[in-house]
Formats: sequence, structure tokens, C-alpha cells
Amino acid sequence: MKITPLNIKIKDLIKGYENNEYDGVVAYNKKLDIRPPYQRNFVYDDDQRDAVIDSVMKGLPLNIIYWADREDGTYEVIDGQQRTISICEYAEGNFGVNFGSRIDNESLGISNLSKEMREKFFEYPLLVYVCSGTDDEKLDWFKTINIAGEELYPQELRNAVYHGTWLSDAKKWFSRMNCPAQAIGSPYIRAKVNRQEYLQTALEWISYSQGISIEEYMRIHQHDKNADELWNYYEMVIDWIQDVFIKKRKEMLGLPWGKFYLQYKDDKFNPEEIEKRISELYKDVELKNKKGIYEYILTGDSKYLNLRTFEDHVKKAIYEKQKNKCAHCKKEFPFNQMHADHIKPWSLGGKTEPENCQVLCQSCNAKKSDNY
Repeated sequence: MKITPLNIKIKDLIKGYENNEYDGVVAYNKKLDIRPPYQRNFVYDDDQRDAVIDSVMKGLPLNIIYWADREDGTYEVIDGQQRTISICEYAEGNFGVNFGSRIDNESLGISNLSKEMREKFFEYPLLVYVCSGTDDEKLDWFKTINIAGEELYPQELRNAVYHGTWLSDAKKWFSRMNCPAQAIGSPYIRAKVNRQEYLQTALEWISYSQGISIEEYMRIHQHDKNADELWNYYEMVIDWIQDVFIKKRKEMLGLPWGKFYLQYKDDKFNPEEIEKRISELYKDVELKNKKGIYEYILTGDSKYLNLRTFEDHVKKAIYEKQKNKCAHCKKEFPFNQMHADHIKPWSLGGKTEPENCQVLCQSCNAKKSDNY
């Protein structure tokens, strides 16, 4: 990894500035890609944005800005995107700032500054570090520089390394507000669009299905013309969820649907029967984990339901009633080696009530569990 420091004045940075929103933001004679189409959206609030300009006007140092050298005479911002856009937008006259010392509480735009203030703004030196190296070196460096400051999310870090035609197309599907991925996936996926989490989820699903890492998938497809394969797979997973589970519920949000799809997509399910069973399970007071219902439906394993357990005072009373002996093998054991167990299992309608409780030794409890 090679890192080269540059001192760039604001007057040079803002040359050729264009903000085309989703299609990217450029400056520095259009040689600097401030926000490539794959990058996160501008997320500074007004106070943060104003603080950048106030620091410039007071001559205070801003944090280091990092660029990546694309090795074709152009660069892209890998850290400092929001500071850069704040500076350029102010230079364009798109907002004003109250610099704190004004008693009239009036905000000043670039056109309202005195000659001296304008000169101070445009001559302000920005400390930029330009990074060049292999993809893996860049990814490691991005992680290092994001330990402090406004941290990039994992997928944003990957995007900064594996940029290209594939990623630009993927953004249209997964990275814009109200994008297709959000439109069909929001009931099932806990994600922030502007932090690339829908894209990350889709990549997790497809890379898991192919037995490779997200990084490897992005490396393989970096220069593909489009991201159709990724979108089609994502859509297949969502369609499968909707076919199997016909009613949307809040507990479906954030479950590992990509894993479920890969394991159970070829199984035959009756959606109407599944919905009837789910409705019954939601009414069952024995269940402590409603989110586990969906994995239980797919696997038949009740461990995902986190069923109610007997309280210690009930277990103690039954232990004494059984005279410290296991209900099955009739051998005596210390209390701490006994397990409170349902006489009639939950799967057969048994409830977590004292009259349905027995205590078993570890061996007998394990044998019974294996039979149900």
C-alpha cells in the first residue's frame, strides 16, 4: 500500500463540481469521484454540515480526507465524502451558515461573505491522503481509517474496493430509497438502504448458495455489464418466502431467509395449512419466542420456540415429592443434577403447570428428548 499526502486548496477542489445525485458527484476538474454510484447517500444533518464550514472559516483543521488512486488519472473519495460535499455545496451557494459571532442570527451564504472571508474560504488547505495498492490492501486500509470518525458499514467498505460496471448496476436494484429490493423485501429484511445493507443481504444470500465469500463474488463479477444474476436470485428468495408464508408478520423481519431458501426450497409445503398452524402457535402461551415459529415450521424442531420452563420453586417441590429420585430410573440424585420435565410433552398438548411436571436425571432426560 502506497499513501501519498497532498495539500489541496478548496478553490482547486471545487473546480468542475457537479452533483447528479444517484448518478454520482464529481469535482477537482471532474477527476475526483466524490460519491460513485455505489456509495452511500449524503447523511450529514444541517448542524454537521454547518460545522464543517464554520471550522474552515475559523482556520481549524478538518480530519484527513482519503482518496483512492484509480490509476487512470482519476480518484475517488473513500473517506471524507460528506465533508467534501458540504464544502462544495457551500461554494455553490446552496446554503448559508451562522458563524456564531453574529448577533443578528443571520446565516451567510458564499455570496454574502466579505472579500477577506471569501479568500480565506477558497484558500483553505485540505489535507488529502491518496492511497494506491491491491484490492485487499485497500480494504484493510479502509477498515483502519474507519476505526475513528463516521464509520463505514461493511458493504460500503467492499464497495469502495470492488467498484465497476456490475456495482453501478447493482445500485439501481439495491441502494436507492424505494428501490426494487426495498419494495419487495422490507417485510423480511432489516436493512438501511443508504448504508448498502439490502445489497449486502442479497450478496450474503447468493454467495452462501455458491459457497464463496461476498468479497470473492464481487471480485468475480466486478466488471460484468449488469447485476441481473444477483437481482434474479434475490427475487427468487423473496418469492419463495411469500409462497410458503402467505401472511406477513413483524416477527419475520431479520430471519436468515437466504439460508432457509437454500435448505428448504425443494420441499413441498401447503401454505394454507402452514398459515393455520402459525396462527395457532401465535395464540399458544407456552411459546416465549414467536420469531422461532418460522424455523420450527420448516424444521419441526421445537427448540426454536424457546418454550416456557418450570420455575425453580416448582422443580424443588416436585423433587421433594419424588424423594430426590428420578421419575424414570428411580435413582437418587442431587438437586442440581436434576431436570424439570413435562410429563406430557408440549408437542402433545402438555402445559407448563405443576401437575404436568416431573424431575429426571440428566441421562433419562436426554433419552426422553431423543424420543420426541
